[in-house]
Amino acid sequence: MREKGSDSRKRMAAWTIIPGLVAVGLVSLHGQALSQEMGDVTFTRDVAPILQQNCQLCHREGSIGPMSLITYEQAKTYAPLIKLKVTTQEMPPYHYDTDVGIQALKSDKRLSAAEIETIAQWVDQGAVEGDLADMPPPRNFPDLGDWRLKTEYDYGEPDLVVKSQPITVPAEGQDLWWEPLVPIDLPSDRYIRAIEVKPSRDGYKVVHHANTTLNVMEGGELKPMRGRFTEYALGKLGEIVPSDAARLLPVGSYVRWSIHLYPMGEEVVDDQMELAFWLYPEGYEPEFEQDLANYALQGDLDIAPHGTAMTQGFHTWDHPVRIDSFQPHGHLRLVAKSLEILHPETGEREMVSMVSNWNPHWHLSHIYEEDVAPLVPAGAVMILTAWYDNTENNIYNPDPDVWVARGGRTADEMSHAWIAVSHLDDEGYDRLKAARQDPVAQDGGG
Repeated sequence: MREKGSDSRKRMAAWTIIPGLVAVGLVSLHGQALSQEMGDVTFTRDVAPILQQNCQLCHREGSIGPMSLITYEQAKTYAPLIKLKVTTQEMPPYHYDTDVGIQALKSDKRLSAAEIETIAQWVDQGAVEGDLADMPPPRNFPDLGDWRLKTEYDYGEPDLVVKSQPITVPAEGQDLWWEPLVPIDLPSDRYIRAIEVKPSRDGYKVVHHANTTLNVMEGGELKPMRGRFTEYALGKLGEIVPSDAARLLPVGSYVRWSIHLYPMGEEVVDDQMELAFWLYPEGYEPEFEQDLANYALQGDLDIAPHGTAMTQGFHTWDHPVRIDSFQPHGHLRLVAKSLEILHPETGEREMVSMVSNWNPHWHLSHIYEEDVAPLVPAGAVMILTAWYDNTENNIYNPDPDVWVARGGRTADEMSHAWIAVSHLDDEGYDRLKAARQDPVAQDGGG
């Protein structure tokens, strides 16, 4: 999600405050919460491995982070600020509550409590370097323009890449929407096992989000199909379809791009986004079919100046489903969103996921591990709840003096979530349910 260029750059500049200034008052913010003192903590032995695993992909030369954190000297320079960002769980930017709902997630970038405490104690103890012999070898990181599913998840090169048509984004101006229709060069029907969208090296600065929709020719007329290929926004990995499911990509398909762009102070010329598909072999037939849709649209949204609001949306299916992922969506006044399941036969209201520290700059799809992804019986009700803050207490709010309504501009607000669902039959639902109750049966044991 993007703010006006000047506001966004001010917030980015906050990362580069002189450490001597932030040290006054910031270093002690987390100290009271750390009741258990650790032993001597050093950069080489304790902190460098954490930074390598969780931070350096973005915080290195040429990447999207505002500073590099590769060397000891670089990390020590920003030590107080690093402590502040990790203890408040602003960084790494994976905003998902740790104490409610499903916790087993793919591509989970959250630091553990022990890792947070290690960094905080390192700073409190004076940010000591330690023995150089303890320093782990440097990591080899992929190029910023490479596919994450290829480099981080060993998917290899994509089987198919479809580019949007080029557009030039000016240095200054208002929101832009670019919606080209692009054919997919595919000789036969195939099933999709993973999807990723990425902007160009310059384009990621101006891409607010990008929807990609499957269109097919029916009766000589091009028609959009239900759901999306994916919804890209900064921070999102992509779509990883469970091993027993897939999405159909028919021959003769088209991609309808819907790209929301916002000028950020520098002209971006002839920018193109890329949509990559990893496909199953020809002839593959999945057990279940999956889609990604804007389920449970929430009601009308009007937020008064200096006011707050809550919306809810509901959805039920006439067949059992498995919820595979949850991607909240909102703009600058959204502060929290939850996903629950209501079981009418018992009245139980099951909390599945909660994001109570929403950050509009990072849009993440929370992909559940397959053995814990919610199994929803026919007739159960999915509930999406969203909370909004249009007051001066919301640090992302550009203007608390205005009314805010639903709309597509950055200054407007939205209230939905992208949710990937595998559609089950009764037999498949019962089998998956039984396998979780009896893991030996799932493994084929007796």
